[in-house]
Amino acid sequence: MTDLAKLSWPDVQRLLEQGCAAILPVGATEAHGPHLPLDTDVTIARGMARRAAQRLDATGRPCVVLPAVAYSVTDYAASFAGTLSLPAEVATAHLAAVLEAAVHAGYAPIAVANAHLEPAHIASIHAAIDAVEQRTGTRAVFPDVCRRRNAERLTAEFQSGACHAGCYESSLVLADDPEAVKDELRAGLPPFEVSLVDAMRAGQHDFRAAGSTEAYFGRPADASAEEGQATYEILATLLVEAMSAG
Repeated sequence: MTDLAKLSWPDVQRLLEQGCAAILPVGATEAHGPHLPLDTDVTIARGMARRAAQRLDATGRPCVVLPAVAYSVTDYAASFAGTLSLPAEVATAHLAAVLEAAVHAGYAPIAVANAHLEPAHIASIHAAIDAVEQRTGTRAVFPDVCRRRNAERLTAEFQSGACHAGCYESSLVLADDPEAVKDELRAGLPPFEVSLVDAMRAGQHDFRAAGSTEAYFGRPADASAEEGQATYEILATLLVEAMSAG
């Protein structure tokens, strides 16, 4: 796996001459409970991108991981300190510009590795991909974990909808950035098993309205690095499958 930001331009030119794929990690800067860092989604997106790129490299297909997009629509967590939310149209335009630049640079295929699950953010990804396809004729691949066929391959907590900074995300951060987790605090947090999906369908537009005063949903105390590693393997598989099919 090659981190694009750490390369020199001649390094990149050599990779492009071989035919090089690219994965763009996409996340957000937002509250994830009292125990996880604001860059949780970026950490997860980079983790899945890195593992997928390593698998592709191992088959002789060069692949770089692009610098992550760390800002998007995060209105549900907006009332919690540290959250930085963009208007949807700005998030869409920014992501589209990055993807279009990658197309013009010569990467193929290009994939989006997304770990932020707010509906308006997901919509902005689809809109950006559509816009780039209209302008360039190239469509980036995006294995959307919110789609049932993908969600069914993930953990029970993820499928329940009660999964913001709970066991699912806490396990992923424990696997890749354990020092960023306030682990003693995490281990003492009580379950909050309210489905965000159900709350959104009921018209609730922020975490507090859904009953969360600490910006988490699920069972963070049950998290483990082992579960995180296993989940990363599934997320990487989804990316590799999408890139191979595309």
